[in-house]
Parts: sequence; C-alpha cells; structure tokens
Amino acid sequence: MSTQKVSEHIAKVAAERAKRLRPDANDQYANLSGEFAHMNEDPFTDRIEREPYRDHVTAAVIGGGFAGLMASAHLKESGVSDVRIVDTGGDFGGTWYWNRYPGVQCDVASMIYLPLLEETGHVPTEWYVHGPEILEHCQRIGKHYGLYENALFHTQVTGLDWDESAQLWTVRSDRGDEFTAQFVIMGLGHLSVPKLPGIPGIETFEGHSFHASRWDYAYTGDPVGGPLGNLRDKRVAIIGTGASAVQCIPHLATASQELFVLQRTPSVIEVRNNRPIDPEWFAQMATPGWQQRWLENYAATMTSAEPPAEDLINDSWTAMAKMWGNAEKDVPAESDTSEEPLAPWYYADLKKMGQIHARVEETVKDSRTAELLKPWYHLACKRLTFHDEYLGAFNEPTVRLVDTDGKGVERITPRGVVVDGTEYEVDCIIYASGFEVGTAPTRRAGFDPVGRDGRRLSEHWIDGMRTMHGLHVHGFPNAFLVQSLTGGTRFSNLSHNLSEAAKTVAAVVAHAVTTGVDVVELTQQAEDSWMDNVGIDPDWRTFLSTECTPGYSNNEGTDLGPHSLWDAHKFPDGLGFFRHLQEWRGSGEFDGLEFHRSDS
Repeated sequence: MSTQKVSEHIAKVAAERAKRLRPDANDQYANLSGEFAHMNEDPFTDRIEREPYRDHVTAAVIGGGFAGLMASAHLKESGVSDVRIVDTGGDFGGTWYWNRYPGVQCDVASMIYLPLLEETGHVPTEWYVHGPEILEHCQRIGKHYGLYENALFHTQVTGLDWDESAQLWTVRSDRGDEFTAQFVIMGLGHLSVPKLPGIPGIETFEGHSFHASRWDYAYTGDPVGGPLGNLRDKRVAIIGTGASAVQCIPHLATASQELFVLQRTPSVIEVRNNRPIDPEWFAQMATPGWQQRWLENYAATMTSAEPPAEDLINDSWTAMAKMWGNAEKDVPAESDTSEEPLAPWYYADLKKMGQIHARVEETVKDSRTAELLKPWYHLACKRLTFHDEYLGAFNEPTVRLVDTDGKGVERITPRGVVVDGTEYEVDCIIYASGFEVGTAPTRRAGFDPVGRDGRRLSEHWIDGMRTMHGLHVHGFPNAFLVQSLTGGTRFSNLSHNLSEAAKTVAAVVAHAVTTGVDVVELTQQAEDSWMDNVGIDPDWRTFLSTECTPGYSNNEGTDLGPHSLWDAHKFPDGLGFFRHLQEWRGSGEFDGLEFHRSDS
C-alpha cells in the first residue's frame, strides 16, 4: 500500500466531507414538537389517566431503559426497596420500547449487550437478538425485580430541584406529579429524542409520514416481523441511510410497490453473520460469573493495549479493534510517519475501506448504484452498521437509490420529495433521520436539575461536562448519573459502562441508607482531580473536528470544543476504568464523597 494511495484516499474523504458541511450544522434538524408533535405520540401503548403523585420515595430513577433498569435492579439487590422509575414511554425498554421498526436488532453480541442475563436466567435466542426479544427482556427485568409496582409511565419529568431545608429532591412532571426523593438517579440515554430533517416544505406533504422510531404499523400493516402487507400498493420514500434505515430497508424493499431510498451519506456495511444460539452450548458455557467474564474479555479486546489471547466474541467489532491495534504493520517501511501521528491509522483505514467497497461491488449488481453506496469517510467518524441483506436489497427491481450527492433532500411537496430538481411522487415518507445525540444533556432530558444554591446543571457544565467517574457531580447532592461520558471509553460496550455505573451508584446509595446518612456529596477537589486525570488525545480531538464527515460525533461538522460529544474526557483504558470502579466501591471508603447526617 503506497503513501500516494493513502494521500488520494484522504483527499477523496476531505472532498466528500466538504460537500456535506452546512452552516446550520445541528440546527438543520427539527424536533418532534409543535406541528410535528403527532409524530412523537406513542403508537404502541394507550396513555392511562391517573391522579398526580404527592408522596415520597427513597430513590427516584429517571429513565426506564437499560440504565434505569440496571440501577433499580442493583438498588433492590443492595437492600434499597423503595424505588420508583419514571419514564416517558408506556413500558420499560427505553430505546427498545420506542424503536420497533421492522428488522430492529442490536449490533453488539447478545451475551454482553443484554443486561442481567445470569440474574434473570434468560438465554438469548440469537447471537444478535432482534428488538422484540430485547423489549421482552426489559419487561422481564421489571417483573423479576418488582419494578412495575411503583413505576410511572407516560410521564415526562419537567423539574428536579434540591430542597436545602428538607435535604430532599422534589420531582415534578407533566402529569402534575410533585413528589420527593432522598436520591435521584438519572439514566436518560443518548437515543431518546428523535429528530426530523429540516427540509423545506416538510409540513406540506399530503400523504402519510412518520419517524422510524414511532413506526406506524396501523399504516404499514402487520405486527413486528410481519410482511407489511398494506404497502403492496404504496410508493414509499425513506429519508436516511443510517443504522435504523439499514435494518428496515430490506423489509420495505420486498413489501412496497416501489421504494425510494434517499441517501445523503452511505453507511459502512459490515458483515453481520447472525446465527441462533445453541441452548446446549449456552448451558455448558454459562458457569457462575460467565457474563462478567465475557464483558471483561470484550472490554480488554476492544480497548486494552494487551488484549487477551482468546477473543470470546470474535466478530466484526473485535476484528476492527485488532486492526487498529496492529495498524503499525500496514505502514510501509520506507514511510516517514514522524510528522503525522495518525499515519498508521490512515493506512489501516484505507485497507479496511477497500474491503468495505469490495463487498459493495460483489453484492450490488448495478455498477452505478454500487458506486453510490460506497462510503467515503474515515471509519471512526460514524458508527459502523452491520447487515447481510441491506446491500442485496438494491438488486430488487422495486428499489431505487436516490443519491443527493451529500446535499440532502432539496424540498418536500404535497405529492412527494424533490432531489436535484426531480420530484418523486410517493404515498408515504418514513424519516429514518436518527436522534439528538451531541446536544446538551439537559436539552435532551427535558429538564434542567437545580442543585445547591439554585445552580442549574447546565450552568455547572457551561464549559463542558464535569463529573467524577461520569456518575457524581459537585453541587448536586444525592444525585447520580448512569452513563459513560467522562468515564468509560468510546469503544467500550455501552451496556458494560451502564452495568458498572449502576453497581457503583447502588453501592453508594445502599451505604448511605444502611448507615443512616442523609446527604451524599462529591467534593470540588475530587471532581477537579478526576477531570485533571482523564482526558482525550489532542490529535484525536483535532481529527474529529477537522477531518470527520458531519455527524453526531462532531455536531454535524461544527466544533463545539468542550461541549463536543466525544471531547468529553475519558479514562484511557475501558477495562482499567471498570476495574477502577470495582476497587473504588469495593473498598467501602468511597473516596471523594462526603456523607452527612442532618443532625450533624
């Protein structure tokens, strides 16, 4: 592989990036409110009217997805039984409650993605399970730990205020609730706020439309996994080619009379290789402690300088990690990389992208369509997608790829969509336009917690997120986060991050409850020390800002500095971070936290 080829690749990537840069960056999107509020309604569960709650709980957990479920489960296991989950959905599941589009599936191996498998006794049916099974597992966790009894569904928290005199949190909601909690735990997730592309004329379309995360089976027909029979006489447009679209397009391709796939940026389509899990194999493998061993094996393979000899997962994710780990081997001996610290990464990137492009050419019969489906960006700039039927869907005679050359859809008319001056008349538009990810956490949450001295969390984070371990925030006593930013690394399995975070928060709360402590608070010194000792590689920081194609990792191409999603400081080694948390909570000292009684 020559230096010239690498230079040509980088130049091509830069040119494609430039096409997609927009001055409005993340503001190009619209949220599902106002005239689009109907697209945000729950199509799966009827809202049940109830009286407002005016009571008290020991722990209020905001969010009923993986983070909230794991936090609540570990609280219960630690002896804290008075737990209430509050969630905007009609059931547990979080992302998996809302995303029920055809083909929805996890992209991380089930054994390490599904939480609490040992505790609940569930055996996944597939290596990468589909959405219905994940949702069912979330419900299983809720039943196993008795979390339904005190849960508030279809409830948006609107206010969270620390009451200094009572030394309690007051929780307010859009249902008129106003109850108190000694502890609040926020597990709000990154994929909770769907967004629409801000396309001119979007409100004028006279056909049917919906967001992929609020899939309208009443229109398309048939339940999840069915053939979408109502689309057989429909011309359908889907806007977006990210993870959601990649999974549902093969189903739309065979169900619709005609399908128009509107593409701004093609995705990297890696091999999925899904397969059933043999129950006999699982029974032999699942000795006590098996899930933690698998989690740690994956974390070490993905993020450690010295990965384990055995790769238990052995899939496209771990293969990618090994590629980065061996990147130096792809650099020609005669190359001088002293002036470019990311040079080994560029060589590995080109090699892998060549394989991705070759797969497109081998699968897609029409050469022009194949060229348009080839991604031209650096691999780390967008989340990889995995599918074994997506590319083949473009061989269907009913499917037409409408590439926008990086510009996006020009406008929407009452009858359809316009790209490069051509109108495509359709009966239905599906927006697979994703979620707000890189925006401020308080914006996505729908509330801005008010801590000591009336200071809002958004004020405390005015110069970027600050925590200890990604869990504790100075000035916000008895409040905890269950998430990964300023904690674990980007390339760790999110479920592992959430699991260790939940265990740690539960240990702190249980210690406070059993010792009769009223207030737990992070010191300023501990927060400062943590932030001083975790960081981000400046070369990586520059790369994300200046070389990545627009996406959620760089706020659609606009440098937000310390507010950038991936600029949030991180522990350099995923497994090392998890072991640090285990040792920190296991010591029982909880260094950096102060515990107070109200009478002291």
